[in-house]
Amino acid sequence: MSSAPADKIETTSRGSLAVVFLTVFIDLLGFGIVLPLLPIYAAQFGVDEHGIELGLLMASFSAMQFLFAPLWGLLSDRIGRRPVIMIGLSGSVIFYAIFGIATEWQCIWLLFVARIGAGIAGATISTAQAYIADTTSLENRSKGMALIGMAFGLGFTFGPLLGFLAAPSGEGDPGPWPGYVAAILSAGALILAWFKLPESMPRDSAVRSSNTHRGLSLGSLRTALGTKSIRGLLIAFFVCVFSFANFETTLGMMIHGSRLPGSPFHFSFRAVCLTFAFIGATLAIVQGGIVRRLAGRVSEGTLAATGGIAQIIGFLLIAAAVNTGSTGVLFLALAIIVGGFAFVTPSLNSLLSRRSDPEKQGEILGLAQSVNSMARIVGSGLGIPLLMISMTLPAYVAAGLMAVGVVLVIAAARGGSDFETETPSEAAETETI
Repeated sequence: MSSAPADKIETTSRGSLAVVFLTVFIDLLGFGIVLPLLPIYAAQFGVDEHGIELGLLMASFSAMQFLFAPLWGLLSDRIGRRPVIMIGLSGSVIFYAIFGIATEWQCIWLLFVARIGAGIAGATISTAQAYIADTTSLENRSKGMALIGMAFGLGFTFGPLLGFLAAPSGEGDPGPWPGYVAAILSAGALILAWFKLPESMPRDSAVRSSNTHRGLSLGSLRTALGTKSIRGLLIAFFVCVFSFANFETTLGMMIHGSRLPGSPFHFSFRAVCLTFAFIGATLAIVQGGIVRRLAGRVSEGTLAATGGIAQIIGFLLIAAAVNTGSTGVLFLALAIIVGGFAFVTPSLNSLLSRRSDPEKQGEILGLAQSVNSMARIVGSGLGIPLLMISMTLPAYVAAGLMAVGVVLVIAAARGGSDFETETPSEAAETETI
């Protein structure tokens, strides 16, 4: 193959990566505006004292991602990545607007509608990951996945800051504008994708996929789970994300402290937004400035295991911060937890894409997103009730689970090879499982 076409492909890939980065970033701005305030909104609407209804509300978003991520991934393998990303952005516009209406009316069931719809629309993140896989080489795959993580981090940095600015006052009801601003930003991402986002799959590849994939069959799931290295990675994914979801979904309520008698923290909702902005900035700095530099030099398994160990330390520091009432220890713990998470997710995504059939990457990454979402369903559903029992209990549970996750990550990383380098005997063994 001559160098000229390769250079052209590399240039095209860089431009495509820039556009998909901006698209994900703008869409995540909207998500970042809403997430920190969601538990506070729901608490103001009057939910049960055990936190079960609030846990279900937080879990509903992830439940829809669990159901729809593999469907979006499979559909993107058939019709292309661009149309699926466009559908997801359109849904975000609609359901964030409904979120604003729900908060204005203080209607809990409409808030459920908004979160369920946003979960369906947000499940297309696996398609964005498949887009990255389409436009990067195996050597640069982990760097590309870290780019998505950096977009998440920046979205979580500036999203809460915009939520801070969209709220009319520092106390009381945050009002409907965070939801409306999120809808406006998603509309901006939709416009950007419409004019600037090219299709990443060759036309013949899309046609070939459309002829071979007719649905999310049990056979396709068995094929993915029957590959030992992919199965191990998916289990590791579940445990790591489950432990993080305990922290993520309880943080807003924990630092706001309004429904937790004896809480040492009493942040205003604006302070909650600034805290999440700090989390997003940490995530962006670590993934954009450290993980991307280490990717390709250090193995994905080593990066993921290192991140998991850091999270264990951070979760234990969260419990110490609650026991001592120290805001300084709290923010140190947040930096360590989020920094560790920044190492884990892009590394596991990169390993998954490297070990997947290129023709089925959308499907496999969609399955991974469903596993991610299932972990968040369980983590969200249990995290808030655990918080109601004891403010330190979610942190201790998360630390214990992450210890298991580190072991699973190491085992999965050592137990497989890239799809292209799989030997015939390994392929035959996979088919017989």
